Amino acid sequence: MTSTTAKSIAALKDEMIEWRHHIHAHPETAFEEKLTTEYIIEKLKSFGITELYTDFAPTGVVGVIQGKNKGRTIGLRSDIDALDIVEENKIDYCSKIPGKMHACGHDGHTATLLGAAKYLSANRDFSGTVVVIFQPAEENEGGGRVMVENGLFEKFPIEAVYGMHNQPNLELNHFLINHGPVMASYDVFEIKITGVGAHAAAPHLGKDTILTATHIVNNLQTIVSRNLNPTDSLVVSVTQIHSGDTWNVLPQHAVIRGTVRALSTEDQYLAEERIKHISIGTALTFCTKAEVDYQRRYPATINHTKQADIAIKVAQKIVGNDKVIIDSPPTMGSEDFAFMLQKVPGVYIKIGAGKGTNVHNPSYNFNDEILTTGVEYFVEIVNQELGN
Repeated sequence: MTSTTAKSIAALKDEMIEWRHHIHAHPETAFEEKLTTEYIIEKLKSFGITELYTDFAPTGVVGVIQGKNKGRTIGLRSDIDALDIVEENKIDYCSKIPGKMHACGHDGHTATLLGAAKYLSANRDFSGTVVVIFQPAEENEGGGRVMVENGLFEKFPIEAVYGMHNQPNLELNHFLINHGPVMASYDVFEIKITGVGAHAAAPHLGKDTILTATHIVNNLQTIVSRNLNPTDSLVVSVTQIHSGDTWNVLPQHAVIRGTVRALSTEDQYLAEERIKHISIGTALTFCTKAEVDYQRRYPATINHTKQADIAIKVAQKIVGNDKVIIDSPPTMGSEDFAFMLQKVPGVYIKIGAGKGTNVHNPSYNFNDEILTTGVEYFVEIVNQELGN
């Protein structure tokens, strides 16, 4: 990256902070990001980006930046949604929407991609097309899947797609880039148990659903300890048990809910099969019945080797070799950018935000000091992929 380019990007910092703070103060959750989308469209138009599309999801927007010469097409993606959290920060741009908060940094991701879009629109000395993807509903609702299913990659011949996320407590402006798995899949399950209700003083007249539920929860722990290859990673977590309404009744129904995180499709199938077998078999032991609803939500986020190598080269060019961490252990959180990576090659990287509160916490706040680093990364990706 030339010093002129770096200076031009640095000059965007104050403006990007202003955008970020505005978005932070007006958080909107999954598929409700109407004002956020309008704000992004307003900014893109002011940059001279007029080829805009809003028909790939209920909210969100896709913009197209044509280079001076014809060539390949790549995509740059940001998530734009917030979370259902009551913000506890004492800042002048604190959330104005009760119960909603940008607690994962998507406000910063959006400002970063806006900064990259502004720079690229003003400096179109590349061969090809850059598609900037402002994706809604990353949290829980799979906005990435919706955009893919609605033809994003059929409309645009995107040959590679690039995404990024801020990472609190990774050293400031350090990069974390993996070949292969970077984040886990995310599945949910619900186990409905039906028995025979009875008086608590006469358990022999009933079929105890709470007893069944406790044994199912214990037995589910054997999936990782006795069914999984010890070198693989899998997390099966029971997060809810609901049953009963009073002290002296053995309830006729119980419900268990939880999540599964895996780094491979094979381990997803393993977890689903064992949850069903264990639940149904354990229920039979206690003469009750178990029904299992297992839902695949997000696949594992798996980077492609070629794009990971490009990202590593770009990051090293920007911050130096010593600040780029390569192939660290994957995390067991999830990310719906995975749907895009299933469709086209790409890479998902993390940029260190320095010491601070972790994401999904009411006191979290995106670190504005990494905004220009994120823009430099996206701009240099374009230079590497589409440079003359």
